[in-house]
Amino acid sequence: MQYRSTRGDARPRSFSDILLAGLAEDGGLYMPETWPRFTADEWRAMRSLSYPDLAAKILSVFAEGSIDLPTLQGLCAKAYAGFSHAAIAPLVEVENGLFSMELFHGPTLAFKDMAMQLLGQLFEHVLTERNQRVTIVGATSGDTGSAAIEAFRGSPHLSVAILHPMGRTSDVQRRQMTTVHDDNILNIAVEGTFDDCQDLVKAMFADTGFRDEIGLSAVNSINWARIAAQIPYYVRAALMMGAPDREVSFAVPTGNFGNVLAAWAASQMGLPIRRLCIGSNRNDILTRFLTSNDMSMRAVEPSLSPSMDIQISSNFERLLFELLDRDPVACRETMQNFRQTGRMSVDPAVWNRARERFGALMLDDEATLGEMKALWDNSLYLADPHSAIGLAAGRQEQEPGIPMIVAATAHPAKFPDAVRKATGIDPALPPHLADLFAREERYETQPNELNLVEDAVRRHLAGHVHAA
Repeated sequence: MQYRSTRGDARPRSFSDILLAGLAEDGGLYMPETWPRFTADEWRAMRSLSYPDLAAKILSVFAEGSIDLPTLQGLCAKAYAGFSHAAIAPLVEVENGLFSMELFHGPTLAFKDMAMQLLGQLFEHVLTERNQRVTIVGATSGDTGSAAIEAFRGSPHLSVAILHPMGRTSDVQRRQMTTVHDDNILNIAVEGTFDDCQDLVKAMFADTGFRDEIGLSAVNSINWARIAAQIPYYVRAALMMGAPDREVSFAVPTGNFGNVLAAWAASQMGLPIRRLCIGSNRNDILTRFLTSNDMSMRAVEPSLSPSMDIQISSNFERLLFELLDRDPVACRETMQNFRQTGRMSVDPAVWNRARERFGALMLDDEATLGEMKALWDNSLYLADPHSAIGLAAGRQEQEPGIPMIVAATAHPAKFPDAVRKATGIDPALPPHLADLFAREERYETQPNELNLVEDAVRRHLAGHVHAA
């Protein structure tokens, strides 16, 4: 399997290459040259597989020529060994035909663990094989950072620098990052928004001198391996609901478009997915695009669902590439114009193609709290704010006879203030995090300035590599 950039870099790359590279050198995102497809019989045969073996099977078609199936089976077994639920991503029927797919049973209590624990194994395997070191730099709106830190802490092959927006994550999210003291971990609180953090990461990738100097890599969802590692839980849920002999629909709370893109990718592989519905908070750029063809940037507003406080959805470029019939020139020009003007609308025919598959719903904080309360009062289901938005979106798109499966993206205990406000309940952290608020925090604060952030990363590397 070979990969090319959405913006036209013509050099084909292997899975191992794009795993380590993250972002393409031309600023685009890597995509598989062709979509692998499974037959109905092949999907049916996957029903009997354990979650780790299913994940290995799905990954094997994307890693073809780089990592063989037996190796992937071993890596996947290690990746999911520490999850607290035997099903890894269990399905809970919240209402008739409306299912919560709980993706928060990993070590940091968020769906990011589903991919990041596997990426930790993939990076270790490839870096050991190549005798290579890299520096992972990532931006987080709250969950990616802690998942990456947990997956890569203590690694002899890499250092990790995570940028989070100062004061714009929940206390639990921040402490899950800043209380990890391994020498290879650097936390930077940026005086700005998540979009500012994400722009800093992209600027570091564009700075080829810095990129080569530190061996820069990424584990944000700009990295295709992250998307590929999220496809299996959509496959697993669909198979449990009767696919490929029955259609299913999914609803996904999303800000950066990566999680729902993985569901869409599963449909490109032949999984019979009828509808995909996006749930947004008041930072609703994706919802506005899907309802009115208006993708215009606005100021980021803090909300009760901070992981979706985003106005620049990086992974949308991958869908745009497909909607434009994989025309890299058109994709590049559209994205560059969007960044220059802060606005995007597409040809009506292209927009209608998106609307044929995707629906969208926006909930503000008041409506989110109302949804959380209703879920508890009516179904005794305790949902975090993001998952509640997803469940509301799923209910809106639900059709008779078609299971609606909602990505429940975070444990309620990651957002205790919102849960308490909505339901009066104090969600307890699991035992391994019970002392989180007694642990010492360690992080740097930096202004939203590229040269200062790059210098902070350099200082950290000098200390870590010297110590190693």
